[in-house]
Amino acid sequence: MKSRKEDHRLVRGQGLFVDDEQSPRQLHVRLVRSPYAHAKIQSIDVAAARALEGVVCIMTGDEVAALTKPFPQMAPAPANEIRDYCMAIDRVRFQGEPVVAIAAETPEIAADAAELVRVTYVPLDAVVDAVVALENPVVLHENIGTNQVFSDVFEWGEVDEAFESADHVIAIDRLHFHRFSSTPLEPFATLVTWEADGRLDIFCNISQPGVAMKFLAPPLGLSPDLVRLRTHDIGGGFGIKQNLYPYILICALLSRQAGHRPVKWIETRSEHLQASAHGNERTFLDTEVALDKDGVIQAIRSTHVDDCGAYPRYEPLGCVIWSQVVPGPYRLQNIRIKMSQSVTNKCPVGPNRGFSRMQHIWFLERVIDICGRKLGIDPDVIRLRNYVPSFPWTTPNGCIYDSGDYPAMLALAKELVGWDAWQQKIKALRAEGRLVGIGIGTTLDSGTNNFGQSRIINPGSPLTGNSEIANVRVGVDGRLIVSVGSVPQGQGHETVASQVVAEEMGITPDWVSVQVGFDTERNTFTSHSGTYASQFAVTSLGAIHGALELVKRELRRIAAFHLGVEVASLGFGLCDGVPAVLDKTGTKRATFAELAAMVNTRTAGISPEIADLSLNCRYVYRPPFQVPDTQRKYGNLTLTYAAQCHIAVLEVDRQTHNIHILDYAAVDDCGKVISHTIVKGQVLGAAAHGIGAALLESFKYDEYGNLLTSTFSDYCPITIMNMPKIKYGNYESPSPFTYNGAKGMGEGGGGPLHALSAALQDAVFDAGVVISDSHYAPSDLFEALQAI
Repeated sequence: MKSRKEDHRLVRGQGLFVDDEQSPRQLHVRLVRSPYAHAKIQSIDVAAARALEGVVCIMTGDEVAALTKPFPQMAPAPANEIRDYCMAIDRVRFQGEPVVAIAAETPEIAADAAELVRVTYVPLDAVVDAVVALENPVVLHENIGTNQVFSDVFEWGEVDEAFESADHVIAIDRLHFHRFSSTPLEPFATLVTWEADGRLDIFCNISQPGVAMKFLAPPLGLSPDLVRLRTHDIGGGFGIKQNLYPYILICALLSRQAGHRPVKWIETRSEHLQASAHGNERTFLDTEVALDKDGVIQAIRSTHVDDCGAYPRYEPLGCVIWSQVVPGPYRLQNIRIKMSQSVTNKCPVGPNRGFSRMQHIWFLERVIDICGRKLGIDPDVIRLRNYVPSFPWTTPNGCIYDSGDYPAMLALAKELVGWDAWQQKIKALRAEGRLVGIGIGTTLDSGTNNFGQSRIINPGSPLTGNSEIANVRVGVDGRLIVSVGSVPQGQGHETVASQVVAEEMGITPDWVSVQVGFDTERNTFTSHSGTYASQFAVTSLGAIHGALELVKRELRRIAAFHLGVEVASLGFGLCDGVPAVLDKTGTKRATFAELAAMVNTRTAGISPEIADLSLNCRYVYRPPFQVPDTQRKYGNLTLTYAAQCHIAVLEVDRQTHNIHILDYAAVDDCGKVISHTIVKGQVLGAAAHGIGAALLESFKYDEYGNLLTSTFSDYCPITIMNMPKIKYGNYESPSPFTYNGAKGMGEGGGGPLHALSAALQDAVFDAGVVISDSHYAPSDLFEALQAI
């Protein structure tokens, strides 16, 4: 399909987003947020706000503490005792943390009321550096007595022996992956009604409802079966919309307090930047790399410190998810990493653009480039010497890379960008005194996580495996109606699912209807349902395929009975433009509509041979995962591995220190491509995210925990005006582990992040600058060059 099926309604303004749903009874929420990163709440005066006409109810942290329990924590002891509520109780721990919630008849009245609230704070010292936080100068959660929420050593292979026999040992003091986030067109939004019968109805734009409900129901003391959570159209996600549940909880409490009226909260852009969820910030310390005489890495040992912000929430899951790609695209077998995570007085983090893996891949790419420079080996050559040589490939921690050819991808990227020609051009430009460089970024990203890895960080975790449910039924007019638990945010799921079903049935996509959005009442979801970790092409399509196979079986049985032929003689296709079951000779046929009527509408006197059939089939897809060995931290942590190879050419302006991208190529391997149009769009989108993160987007805090980049005036999201023309290439290596050979794709933001870091290093290497951070703005470059 050249055009996306969902676009026909979306571009005409016929989509349904959270703020489109209106009710004459609904109330509007405004949050009063803390201006301090760390402070005690001495008093709250809401009298003037409560007296304002149109204000229906107001809630403070004391009421939250009385009505709810803290959110459950994924972290092991003692961090599992952290008391994390949907609002600050007696102390705020990050700037923007909600302190008071107001529900009023209009958004304007709620905003006016918020201005009348008076909160008295006693400021406390803040800690904004994760490494410093481990030393406990300021303890955020006094009841656990430490800022460390996780610490463990991940070791595989013979690390010390590899260092003893190495020809070269290279030390890297410090690398740093900066804090940034996604900026979807639609920020967080939810409309909640706590019904009089005790049921909770939630319409929101969350991307992982199954896991969110595990966080949402326990604090309310509700059975998850009393919670209806639904989505429809979602204006972008990129992982960040998994952390919406604290705001859903606030609205639920307000709805009950307001007499079960619907309560709507629509996040503002500044709220989103300040207090939604940021991507993990990570510092890499005391890295040592053992190499042989040819530059093949024999072992790595390093200390990594992750900053999860004020509350762990979805963390410390990121402290193990990076190990899905522990050697990256390289054949490294010996590795020791001490991984720690600490809380700081900053916005809590959440999944974002390749949760945790992107940080680790950037680290590995910097390591291999730094080693290549110190040994005098070109960046393409050292990669070719270290790439995984064959597939399937088992990593030192038991993950199985399913398919690929990284040298071929690099060769294609070099061809697209004109690598050899640029080598000559760069020499000539440097002779003129210009700062020009070229760099490579190879990204490996996993799809369809095994949630059993959560037991590596916490043996008591209730999650293992991964699963998805789909339902396929034959409609009255013969069309196929598909429901699945995925939650699309612009990835084109309706298009892809329709295309796959149509191809399998020999019909056109017009005869396939994919139900939009997610709804727990459809009975097509599990705890793992949602759209994250590039899993749609595997779990969702796997579930749809399984349900479709059941429908095929039923259609053949009913048609064989109806036509008086053998089941094995029947196939599917269009007959006179409508879906039908056809025999091999083409002389006998029965339309889907006729067969559906036989078992669903004309049922008087139905034959026992087909009485058990409904043409309404449900299938649960479960990837073949085992629970990992938690002691060895060993096991298959994901099912598929997509890859991207990016090459960037850039120039640093000597006067302004602005960075100009001169050329750019991206090559993608997502296994079997289902829709080339959608895949290309996803690759270009991931490249945009990576370029934006590397050059434009960075959350900067001062020493007091004030976010200095809380508006688009300071936090600069990438737009079409900042994007280079990308030369795109595709390489297909079908996965042997999925029914259709697809591997999932779309989380390749790590490729451009490192390609630009490497190109920048190449441009300023002769000036003596070492690129140790994942983000460089002109001001950062100016300071770095001035320090030499």
